[in-house]
Amino acid sequence: MPLFARVRHLLDRFGATGSLLCAVHCAVLPILLAAAPSLGLSVWLGDGVELALVSFVTLLGLFSLVWGYRRHGALRALGFLVPGLTALWAGLLYGPLHHAPVPHAVVMTVGGVLVGVAHLVNLRLNHGHVHDASCAH
Repeated sequence: MPLFARVRHLLDRFGATGSLLCAVHCAVLPILLAAAPSLGLSVWLGDGVELALVSFVTLLGLFSLVWGYRRHGALRALGFLVPGLTALWAGLLYGPLHHAPVPHAVVMTVGGVLVGVAHLVNLRLNHGHVHDASCAH
């Protein structure tokens, strides 16, 4: 497998894993908020960590899916990525949603799952039919 294909494959797997872990993080966040002080986990639950994660997920998702789109030419993965990133950024930046624990957890979880699904769809598309110079279409 050529180097770029391996890198693209790894980026999508990394992105899917990271996004799904982010979704799990957001789903259990309300429970951890109650236990965090006694467990010494408060640092990991702050707004700065959340901003860093959402920024990283955004950059990785856009880079990986645009790179994948250039290969397979299908918009399906972006159809999951855009609403997922919109949900993540809304949960992070929209004040009333950001400060309401349960709605925030739900929106962030849905956003993380959508971004993870986008990476999985992109991975699948990258291993399917490719429209290139040898394609009859």
